Parts: sequence; C-alpha cells; structure tokens
Amino acid sequence: MTPLVVGLTGGIGCGKSAAADMFGELGAAIIDADAIAHELTVPAGTAMAAIGAAFGPDIITPQGALNRSAMRQLVFSDATARVRLEAILHPMIREESENRSRKALKDGAPYLLLVIPLLLESGDPRSRVNRILVVDCPEETQIDRVILRSRLAEPEIRRIMATQATREQRLNIADDIINNAGDLDALKLQVATLHQDYLELSAK
Repeated sequence: MTPLVVGLTGGIGCGKSAAADMFGELGAAIIDADAIAHELTVPAGTAMAAIGAAFGPDIITPQGALNRSAMRQLVFSDATARVRLEAILHPMIREESENRSRKALKDGAPYLLLVIPLLLESGDPRSRVNRILVVDCPEETQIDRVILRSRLAEPEIRRIMATQATREQRLNIADDIINNAGDLDALKLQVATLHQDYLELSAK
C-alpha cells in the first residue's frame, strides 16, 4: 500500500506550524523542512561549511551559525544569493526528509505530513506528495502575525511575501484548504476533520 503523503504549505504568518503541531498531536508524522533547515544551519550544522565557503564569514555568527538577518539582507540585494543558498540546502533537506519519512512509516505512522513552506516554488510540487494542504488567511492577517511574532517591519515582511507564491496560486493548486483567519479553536476543528479524512484515505 502506498503511504499517504500530504504536503502542507502556506505563506509566511499563515499558521503552518500551529496546524502542523495539531496534526502531530493527533498522530500524524510531521516532517518539517524549516526545522530541518534550522538544524543544518546551527553551530556545527552540516550545511555551515558549504555556506561559509559560498558566502564568506560575514554570513556566519561568532558562534558558527547562519546569520539569518544578514542572509535575508543579502538575498534581497543579490538575486543569485537565494539560488546559491537553495542549491546548498535543498538537497540536504530533501535527503533528511526522506530519512525521517522512512523511519516514521517503519514506526507505524498512519500518514506523513511534509511541512514545506516553498512547496509551490520548488517547481514540481506533486512529485513528493499525494495531496496539497494549504493553510490560508488574508494577507493583512499574515503581516499582523509576523510583526507580532518577529518584530520585522511591514516593508520587510512584504518583500518576503513577494518572493513567495501568491495566495491565489496556492489556493488554485490546493486539494485541501484550512481557513486560519480565526482563532485556535477554529483551527483545531478543521485539523481534526482533515485528520479523519487522511486516516480514511491512508487506509484505502
């Protein structure tokens, strides 16, 4: 039986992590690309030697981690920087995602939830997943949440959003949609409903 693999995506501030946490509490196996990327770029992280060689010491903190603020500024000022960074990170993230997916299935996970913020931007979003789940909310809600969470200024948030797929593009490709414009109770109810749907699909 082919395992059910759901790709969870959404724009910055839409609530992907909150939704993924709720799926995880219900028993889904969560494979989070951002979490893996963070692990790769902490001090002594697997990707740091290649990142240092590609971008130089200014992009590395005194502790040896990726300087995320400096990298964010570089990406916005140098159109090739994002491509070079992704060329280093994406193969490592995919390899680790596949390792964790195999382990989760071996351990009896009912289905996999791959949390991939840039799923649509990867070029072939359905090559890795059976279904695409989009966590959606209005753009103004995204901005308000990111300001509250990270203290980034609105112009910087909008620059980040401009590098991502549009809300319309995400909704057009979605098999399932979570409307996360409301509170956590509303989110939890939608997650619980979809979890049951995915359990039924995975059993077929």
